[in-house]
Formats: sequence, C-alpha cells, structure tokens
Amino acid sequence: MLEEAGIDYDLELVEVRNPQREDSKEFRAASPMGKVPALVDGKVQMSESAAICLYLADRYSSGALAPAIDDPLRGKFLYWLMYAPAVMEPAMSEKFNGVESNRGRNGWGDFDLMIETLESGLKKSAWILGGKFTAADVMVGSSAVFMRMFDMLPKSSAIDAYADRCLNRRAYQKALSVEKT
Repeated sequence: MLEEAGIDYDLELVEVRNPQREDSKEFRAASPMGKVPALVDGKVQMSESAAICLYLADRYSSGALAPAIDDPLRGKFLYWLMYAPAVMEPAMSEKFNGVESNRGRNGWGDFDLMIETLESGLKKSAWILGGKFTAADVMVGSSAVFMRMFDMLPKSSAIDAYADRCLNRRAYQKALSVEKT
C-alpha cells in the first residue's frame, strides 16, 4: 500500500515467530499484540492491514486509492476493503485447518460462498470497484495471491486473472523486491 501511494518509508524487521524477540517501543505502541503490519506515521501509530490501507488511502491519496467520503462508491469500497480480513481470511483459515464450516454459524459464511462472492465481484471489470485500482484491491488482491500461492484457490479464471493483474502492478513488484532485502 505504501508503494501504491508513493510514500517514502523505512522498514523495521520484526521476527514475529521468535518468542524471545525484543520489539522496539514504537512498534509495541503501534501494535499492542505484536503483530505485523504496523505503521508509525508521525503521531499516528496503528496496526491491522485494512485499517492501515484505509488510513493511507484517505490521508495520502483520497480520490485515487479510495473514493472520497461522500462518493457513492465509498460503501462498496469499504465492503471490499473489509472483505479480506472479515470474510476471506477466516474462510481460508477454516479451509487450511480442515475445520468444518457452517454458513449459518459464521458471519463469513464459508470458503465456497467467499469464492462465489469474490468471483461475482470480479465479473464486470478488472478491479473490485470497476475500472480503477484502489486500496480494496491491495487487500483483496493480496488474499487472492495468497490463496493461489498455497494452492487453496479453486479453479477460477476470474480470480486467477485478478491475482495476475495485482502481481503485475509495479508497486507490488517493488514491495516484493524490498521484502527480499
């Protein structure tokens, strides 16, 4: 998201799998649970991917990576932005861990419903809100790429092509190269 917004940033390596790690005070203030990603932007300290995407889109690229607050597309944008952590991630976790799903019990439905809904959202255009890439695509696209990377993505030409479009973005490629260093 930082690359998409064209924001200069510094990375801090956090070894999340090391229980003996010593986090910086700044990181712990931004992420009380000690999870990544976390963001410190001046006096703003926060964690959680969707919240960070929303903050960055509104602060640094409103109208470009996020519809303005009074734009009629704002509701659809917020739906899809939150779809990744609220629907995709729990459904993927259930599937990955072999947990029997129950559409009536879970607010996210189940994995199959999540896939059907995502495919439906991608049928009309290249990006989740239409012809324009937004922060919602950062979230949803990352989850689509993740599913494909871990062989969780069922045969879906719509989602597969979407994942390709996301992966081929210059900002995504730059972020991948930064992560490798």
